[in-house]
Parts: sequence; structure tokens; C-alpha cells
Amino acid sequence: MTENVDLILDALRTIEDPSGGGDVVATGRAAAPRLEQGIASLILDVTGMPIATRKKLEQQISAALGAVAGISEVRIAMTADKVGRTIIAVGSGKGGVGKSTVSANLAIALGRMGKKVGLVDADIYGPSQPNIMGSHDKPDAVDKKMIPLEAHGIKMLSIGQLVDPKRALAWRGPMATNALAQLIEADWGDSELIVVDLPPGTGDVQLSLIQRWKPAGAVIVSTPQDLALIDARRAIDLFTKMDVPILGLVENMAGYACPHCGEISDPFGRGGAETEAAEMGVPFLGRIPLTLSIREASDAGTPPAAGQGEEADIFEHIAKAVLDEVNRKRSTIIV
Repeated sequence: MTENVDLILDALRTIEDPSGGGDVVATGRAAAPRLEQGIASLILDVTGMPIATRKKLEQQISAALGAVAGISEVRIAMTADKVGRTIIAVGSGKGGVGKSTVSANLAIALGRMGKKVGLVDADIYGPSQPNIMGSHDKPDAVDKKMIPLEAHGIKMLSIGQLVDPKRALAWRGPMATNALAQLIEADWGDSELIVVDLPPGTGDVQLSLIQRWKPAGAVIVSTPQDLALIDARRAIDLFTKMDVPILGLVENMAGYACPHCGEISDPFGRGGAETEAAEMGVPFLGRIPLTLSIREASDAGTPPAAGQGEEADIFEHIAKAVLDEVNRKRSTIIV
């Protein structure tokens, strides 16, 4: 038995680990080899490995072991540790508060902080991330798993990349849930953080995300006005009741600087979300002004967080606050 295992190990040592660091035995990628009645078996760790890479590695191992005398069949059990992949849900109680803009810029800012980030546009009925991120190409698929596209240093997927933008999606709940599953369970490779841009409200998509993929926490976006805050409370209530930690509240469209005179006005009010956060005992993550440049950048597919300047700094501040909350809650809860 020992001699047979040694032959398997010798064959495995001829195969380089795709991630570097030596062969698949030295890196611990291939483990627990066995040989019984001509059947060679082993466990292959494919954590963070793209589907195409793991498929190629599986073929290399099968060929190498199949060439060993006495081996008639090769069985490979692939495992992947998903603990390191953290889902951050971005929600709002109502539409029109800039949730998608915040999601895109949050994801990009996290990416610029050195994190490997994916962005899921789960707003099935009104996907806007292809426009905001400037990524309209249709993603490829391998083994029925979609391969996210890259934009502004992060990976992203949206139902808007798969359908005609002029076509209305008249889907019932189960169809929307199936679409969400295809996006969440895509080949995200080595992504550590997945930012999920949810549709407004508290419906099927939110419930499915929470029940099947349990986010590490939720970021709630609201304007300062009372009507938006009422709906934001409902979103917070949903996540809280389903044991998803609230990472914090973002106040969007707070303060407008006149481009002619520079005077600051507050068409939606100011400070409402910060006050609400304090009253509900949740973190206040930051305030984003109502500016023409943010709107123009979003329409042009060049999110401010991807550039330099005051607006990029605002989103960097929010991203740092979100990451701090994720890390703090990780130390006290099981994610």
C-alpha cells in the first residue's frame, strides 16, 4: 500500500500548482491519495480557482495517474472553501435613492483598497450596473457557470448584460430567483467580497439572497427625506429579523452646490439618515452630496470611485467604514 501511494505521489509531483509555489503535493493542493483495487483517489482543493483552470488541472492529474502501472481508474474529489467569500448586500426601502450608484462605487473603492471584489446587479427588473460600470458585453459561460466581466478593477455580472435593454422582464418570483442564483453562483474565482446591488423593497430577491447565501451584512441607502427614511426602516427591519447584521446607513443626495454661485441648498434635506442611524443604533457610514458630476459619471460608465478627487475620497471613506464593520462583526458572529 505504501509503495502504491508513493507512486501516486511521484506522479502528482510532476504537476505544477496553477497558483505557483511548487507542485500540487508540495502546496497541499492534492491530498489524501489512496489506491484500492486499481482505483486511485485523492482530494483536490480548488478554492478560488476559475472553472477553466480547475478543469485543466483535473485533466492533468487524471492523465498523470492514469499512466501509472496498476491504476485503471482515477477519482478526484474537488473541494472549495467558501468561508473567505463575503457577501455584502446593498439595499434600500424604495427606488430612486441612488442605491446602484452607491453599490458600484463601493465595490470599486473596496477594490482600490486591495480587495478582490465582485459586483452582482441583482436588481432583476431594473438593472443599471451595465450603464454605471460601462460594461455591456455578454459574459461567457463554462460548464453552465457564467464568467464575470471585468470593469474598473473588479468583476461584475448583471442580468442587463444578458437581455435586450429595451425589453421588459415580466418574470414571476421563481424566475427572478433563478436568475439571481445564476449571478451569485457564477465563477467568481478568487473574489473575497461580493457586493450585491439589490432591487428596492423587501421582496422575493431579498428573501432568496438572505435564505440561500446569507450576507455577512447589509448596507442601507437612503436620501435624507422622511419618506425615504420610512422605507429605509422597513429594509433594516427585514434584514434584522432575518439575522443579517446592518453594516450601516448611507445618506445620499445630501446637499447641492449651485454650479454658478456655489451656494449649498438641501432639496431633500440633510442629516436625516444620520439622525435615523443614531436612533436605530446602527452605524452611519457617510454622506454623499447631490452633484451633477456624479450623475454624469454614472451615465458615462466612469464611476467617481475609479478616479481621483473629492468624490472618490467620499466613496473611499464609506468603503473603509463598511470594511471596518464587516471585520468587527466577523469577530463576534459566525459569517
